[in-house]
Amino acid sequence: MHFLPDYQLFVYGSLRRGFQHDAYEYIRRYFTYVGEASVKGLLYDMGEYPAAIPANTEATIVGELYRIREMDEFEWAMGQLDDYEGIYPEAGEAPLYRRERATVRLGNDVSTEAWIYWFNGSVEGRPVVASGDVLEYRRSKK
Repeated sequence: MHFLPDYQLFVYGSLRRGFQHDAYEYIRRYFTYVGEASVKGLLYDMGEYPAAIPANTEATIVGELYRIREMDEFEWAMGQLDDYEGIYPEAGEAPLYRRERATVRLGNDVSTEAWIYWFNGSVEGRPVVASGDVLEYRRSKK
């Protein structure tokens, strides 16, 4: 499998296939699904959405790896996602998320690099999603 880290995206919340959020249609249009994947970190329940925080623990966040279909559309596509994730807030407000590169592990024990949106705010008092999988967590709450 050929990986192009600069053109890959790891998603763990509303941008995942099973989350059934309108934003997934955007992912489906511009990105190709590579596979189930995980990153090291902690996932929190913020109510309407999950929040991922990088962590040097054995805890992992479950998600999906995607690769852009057309490399020349990557900057534009990611710019749209940056807007969706609150990277560029109104004047005087802090960004809700920040986009960084992270090491992503695929189920077949292959590692690659991909962009991820880490939560940029406080998770104090918010419940941890122990499984690291927001879809499983939401199903168990119903």
